[in-house]
Amino acid sequence: MTNQDIRCNQDFPKIGIRPTIDGRRKGVRESLEDVTMSLAKAVANFLSNELRYPNGQAVECVIADTCIGGVAEAASAADKFAKAGVGVSITVTPCWCYGSETMDMDASLPKAIWGFNGTERPGAVYLAAVLSAHAQKGLPAFGIYGHDVQDMNDPSIPQDVQEKLLRFAKAGMAAALMKGKSYLSIGSVSMGIAGSMIDPDFFQEYLGMRNEYVDMSELTRRIEEEIYDPEEFKLAMAWVKENCKEGSDNNAESLQTSREQKDKDWETVVKMTQIVRDLMVGNPRLGELGFGEEAMGHNAIVSGFQGQRQWTDHFPNGDFLEAMLNSSFDWNGIRAPYQVATENDSLNGVTMLFGNLLTNTAQIFADVRTYWSPDAVKRVTGHELSGVAEHGLLHLINSGSATLDGTGEQMQDGQPVMKPFWEITPEDADNCLKAVSWRPAAVEYFRGGGFSSCFLTRGGMPVTMSRLNLVKGLGPVLQIAEGYTVELPKDVHDTLDQRTDSTWPTTWFAPVLTGKGAFKDVYSVMDNWGANMVPSVTDTSAPI
Repeated sequence: MTNQDIRCNQDFPKIGIRPTIDGRRKGVRESLEDVTMSLAKAVANFLSNELRYPNGQAVECVIADTCIGGVAEAASAADKFAKAGVGVSITVTPCWCYGSETMDMDASLPKAIWGFNGTERPGAVYLAAVLSAHAQKGLPAFGIYGHDVQDMNDPSIPQDVQEKLLRFAKAGMAAALMKGKSYLSIGSVSMGIAGSMIDPDFFQEYLGMRNEYVDMSELTRRIEEEIYDPEEFKLAMAWVKENCKEGSDNNAESLQTSREQKDKDWETVVKMTQIVRDLMVGNPRLGELGFGEEAMGHNAIVSGFQGQRQWTDHFPNGDFLEAMLNSSFDWNGIRAPYQVATENDSLNGVTMLFGNLLTNTAQIFADVRTYWSPDAVKRVTGHELSGVAEHGLLHLINSGSATLDGTGEQMQDGQPVMKPFWEITPEDADNCLKAVSWRPAAVEYFRGGGFSSCFLTRGGMPVTMSRLNLVKGLGPVLQIAEGYTVELPKDVHDTLDQRTDSTWPTTWFAPVLTGKGAFKDVYSVMDNWGANMVPSVTDTSAPI
């Protein structure tokens, strides 16, 4: 993290570990104290070693002071957790316990229970009993039960239990990290897109988040009144000139802007990037410059920029600000990505947030533009698809808001990946920048000019395509499609890509098929998709 990123200074929620025990004295509890507390310590060590906060630091675990054999000790643990800032709880036990007396009753905490699979003092009996108590009381809990029987004195955590602990902890921490944060809507509804019709009830009731709103004229005000860090602006412009190569202008010659205007557009989009970041998380530097209110920010963990069309018909587009903030590096160095949804599509912004919090990687924001069948590809290009693409492809492409991490130029063991920022090397970042050209915006879409990032994602990355939709009468529905990025021969890519706007970034995606339902074939994936926009998420960590 750089000194420019104030997110590194925030307190993050901790994981609370609750060792529960059979409370009967005179031999029963005493025989179980050591093994029960050892389980708790093993889980805490495992999670702290495996999980990172968004700033790269190891996740912190808090263990109850004593084993929990009854309601008094349960209350003591709850008090400790509240004071320590615990956001997720995990109960562990090797034995039978008194369910309703030892259970976690905090309705605000995501919770899981690992009931040790052993025969001496079966924790599975407690697991089943206390899960039913949770269900009866309307307090959801995630049950964890190992596949194979363990010996009571075995201190290890089986592989299948490790996977379940990680899955729960990642999801629980994601929920805890969102809680109390904001979605910042910059502007309003873009081009009638339903996802940019912000639903505050969804954010409040499902995510525990609040909504903040700023008109796009706030960017104009801050630009004109110079409410941004001028020293950072100089640094940014020098960095942009050195690292952001400008591509060819595809606009008709009569519509192309002058060199002078393009240079002014670069200055504007850099200022827009600074301003949107400051709107999201604040910037103490603004306070030093006399802008105390603006220095505070909106406590936003994710934002959206309407752009089209009230902004982009007159001002440079938001592609640069979105692409750079969504990336894991900029003029301040390598840092955690921000989450900014193009066209203020809040539902896609939330999906990006889910992916980022679960994997700690940047997110590709794109349209699901076209399904290309093998026959259509062969008819148009003469090329026969093979490998993971043999059943067809989805063309993921948007106007330039996709993270530069999505180039696939970050390498791990010789393979393209998208890394958590703390694993990204200067060489990785440099290679991503070199793979991107910034093309003058297509005037037919963006009358105010600007620049769109243009790149082609490397093939061979395992990625997850996902999208959140709201269905009336049902609620939020999350679609997920696992698959791989695909690399086509250059002439084939060029032929297909030039049928749409070739100044935009492209990811060729081949979903994993099951042969039935929505995953019967690639066409069915496209045909069943709920909205046009998706982020593709690369997961290089443990399964989620």
